[in-house]
Amino acid sequence: MSLDNIQLTSSIIEGLFKKTLVELKTKQQTKATNPIPAFNMLGQNKKGVIILVHYDAAAFLPENELNFLIGILSACQLTLEDAGIINMAKITAFNYYFFEKEIVAEKIILFGVAPAKIELPLSFPPYQVQAYNNLTYLAAPALIVLMQDKAEKLKLWNCLKVIFGM
Repeated sequence: MSLDNIQLTSSIIEGLFKKTLVELKTKQQTKATNPIPAFNMLGQNKKGVIILVHYDAAAFLPENELNFLIGILSACQLTLEDAGIINMAKITAFNYYFFEKEIVAEKIILFGVAPAKIELPLSFPPYQVQAYNNLTYLAAPALIVLMQDKAEKLKLWNCLKVIFGM
């Protein structure tokens, strides 16, 4: 027998690599480390536009803010069929990874939700269009703030024109 044809049994290999040999893909580990959070989405998200909001007292968002958001979408030539609204107050253990694997998304707009809330590994200020992992992110103040401040609306509109190519 030559050194090129040595065959080791599994118990010998285990003994040689006790501290360095690790099986990474087991069913038990996959389930424990990647739980899919239960969430509801308002809208059909046909164009991969996800809108994240945070409202403790509403299923998605209050009616006046929903109407304001529908107006914003309309100005961008979108409807609720084209976008999906997710209320982060109703979800636990949700992060940016789900936009890559679980939810069809191209553009993510955060209204009153900090990028850190979805565990983005980068930080960016409001009204900065940010690309990361083939997705486009935009953070903006809560909708109620935008409704009351014309200067903030203008900043948002300038960013939306960039994102949607208007």
